[in-house]
Amino acid sequence: MRVDLHLHSRYSHDGQSSLEELIRRSAECGLDRIALTDHNTVEGALELAKLAPTLTIVGEETYTREGEVIGLFITGRVTPYLPPEDVMDMIHGMGGLTYMPHPLDRRRAHFTPERIVQLADRIDIIETYNAWCDPAANEAAARLASELGKVAATGSDSHAARELGRSWMEIEEYTTPADFLDKLRDARHTITGGSGTGRRG
Repeated sequence: MRVDLHLHSRYSHDGQSSLEELIRRSAECGLDRIALTDHNTVEGALELAKLAPTLTIVGEETYTREGEVIGLFITGRVTPYLPPEDVMDMIHGMGGLTYMPHPLDRRRAHFTPERIVQLADRIDIIETYNAWCDPAANEAAARLASELGKVAATGSDSHAARELGRSWMEIEEYTTPADFLDKLRDARHTITGGSGTGRRG
């Protein structure tokens, strides 16, 4: 199945698309699962799960006091602006997975490599390709994920429905978040020529 684990809707302050537009676009480009990860809110993801339950992975991109952390397979809102350890523990407490988006992108709130190493025991997934990151930042994230033995992910970081389908991962069917994480380790990552053609702040 094709999955995208990092995208936004109008429930984010910088998102442009409705939930219905995301559902239509996912069908157009053959995405089987999308994680809606709006900034500091899970409201849109919970609503999307009602509209398209087989399509949706409920997520949220949360600002911590240092950088951003995504929770996947969560059941409620993750409290923002807490120490990252508390945010990650909250995600795991809901049975979810922790995902580090654009971890070394200097243009956005980010963790230092040293802090990511310190937090490694709480991290499940590291985003090693983000469409809006500089190649050097993606390459550094990939090296860090490899050194830490973490599962790597490609994220479109789409803020508009038209941006969906430019990158994705292909994984086997899964049953639980833990099984998903295991299958993601062997994912095939696809990045098209249209990915990252803009610049997001």
